[in-house]
Amino acid sequence: MAASGQLPVTQDLSTLHAKLQKLLRFLREALPISNAHTVDFYTESVWEKLVDLPPETVLSALRTSAAASEACPLEEAGRMSDVTDFPKIFCETSQKLVNVEAFALAAKYYSVQNLGICTSFDQLLVALHGNQKQKTDENVKLDEFMNLKKSHEVQAMSELISSIAEYCGIKQIIDLGSGKGYLSSFLSLKYGLKVYGIDSSNTRGAEERNRKLKKHWEVYGRRSKPDVSGLALQTTKERKVQDETKADIEGICNSSTASQEKPPASDFLSEFSGSVISDIRRQMENLKVYSHREENLCFENAFSLRDLLPVNAIEPNSSSQIPKRKMSEASKERRKITLKSNESNIYSPLTSIITADSELHDIIKDLEDCLMVGLHTCGDLAPNTLRIFTSKSEVKGVCSVGCCYHLLSEEFENPHKEYTQERRGFPMCHYLKEERWCCGRNARMSACLALERVAVGQGLPTESLFYRAILQDIIKECYGITKCDQHVGKIYSKSSSFPDYVRKSLKKLGLDESKLPEKIIMDYYEKYKPRMNELEAFNMLKVVLAPCIETLILLDRLCYLKEQDDIMWSALVRLFDPVKSPRCYAIIALKKQQ
Repeated sequence: MAASGQLPVTQDLSTLHAKLQKLLRFLREALPISNAHTVDFYTESVWEKLVDLPPETVLSALRTSAAASEACPLEEAGRMSDVTDFPKIFCETSQKLVNVEAFALAAKYYSVQNLGICTSFDQLLVALHGNQKQKTDENVKLDEFMNLKKSHEVQAMSELISSIAEYCGIKQIIDLGSGKGYLSSFLSLKYGLKVYGIDSSNTRGAEERNRKLKKHWEVYGRRSKPDVSGLALQTTKERKVQDETKADIEGICNSSTASQEKPPASDFLSEFSGSVISDIRRQMENLKVYSHREENLCFENAFSLRDLLPVNAIEPNSSSQIPKRKMSEASKERRKITLKSNESNIYSPLTSIITADSELHDIIKDLEDCLMVGLHTCGDLAPNTLRIFTSKSEVKGVCSVGCCYHLLSEEFENPHKEYTQERRGFPMCHYLKEERWCCGRNARMSACLALERVAVGQGLPTESLFYRAILQDIIKECYGITKCDQHVGKIYSKSSSFPDYVRKSLKKLGLDESKLPEKIIMDYYEKYKPRMNELEAFNMLKVVLAPCIETLILLDRLCYLKEQDDIMWSALVRLFDPVKSPRCYAIIALKKQQ
């Protein structure tokens, strides 16, 4: 290895198994709350089946617990005995929730941070760097090139990846699910790494983005890095090109803001989580977590786009197009260095569908010892990234941040269902396989909720969810459809009233809305309006429980790595601020040296 720093000590497999065992004990009782679908809240009498308390009591207790957690550090939760006293949380006979305070404390107790399974990001960086100081470029301002969320993610993850690469003496990076190539291009340009970005569908978009940026590079290259002979006056033509550049790049960025958190989750966003996330976005805007610059580029303080573009986006002969003036000696030397670096430091977008059995040599012809990384790899791509790492000798390390848990395939969810691939996304480790553990899609969907974001806002909006739950009862009683899994989408935001919402939804579902008088529609609304607080309280229970399900999924992946004989070191690290980027945990592992 290139460095000799001692990596942080992490918990062994037996310790992780003991924590998994306790977590499963809690989730066996609590999981029905996460698996209940908001759409069926009234038709399936969800509140009566799962909660034996008034909604006012639940909401009040959750508010009290939230206030108490500010005064009670997470470390103290681990010393409280009643978190594992489950008869106090759920009734032994009815299995209904009877103690909200204990429920909230247990959920906090089984969070990633409190279980002590996380390795400090800063501590890891210090160990990787040793006594060497990492090279940085303070002139690169990512938030002028991408939105603030993506900038936050790319800067943190690229720093970690480059540190691991230097520690292992590796120059080649494989970025799975690379999307528009933000992480890939930054790793290549800032840290001089050779990066292959592999994506199933988005590499054409990355190439088009590079083409447009290449078209207008020269104006910004001249303006942001003037040579020592002085800065040439900007011509009218240059100003015109600059305006075109800004319009082009804004269009690219605005159309690809969510490219790496894919695929489009219309079925996910249209129901429970969609309303949560859209409200969270509004909350964060009010809190100025996102600034006005999030979706737009700022060129007032021009900087070198060469520091951000894939190196091969610039034509080698572009120097011949410089207007009639001599290049200074400093500029000539800088260009020689750049051309030399172009030969090795390249971001290459590739299109390929990746599975656990993918042959990397068929995709990358010059495959060498490398690191495999993924920023918000969707669904099964995250576990497949870990499986490729363990099975391919060339892959010496992995750094994976997963997302879209609702799109994971589960081995024990539908045992008789035929899957196109042999290995499922969950579970991965032997312990959970022996338990034949299944979360369920609704629980995995709930795991995508962001407790930290909700905590900084004013609570969850329930009206759109309330509308959808009543609509389900109307469909059942007036149209005789007992199970309606179709999605109505974002009709709530386009509706002027509840009757308008119902009519638009019925039309989208292909049902005759003319047979339903407005009085009947309003009767349903008035029937359930007094019970709206039940839905609000239940949604808050799901949000509080969400981190526990995410903990289970992450522990499963970490235990899988700990089970492998050839892995020297593995850890779970929180890379991002969970308010800015809720899926903030990275699974990291390094193989033993041959």
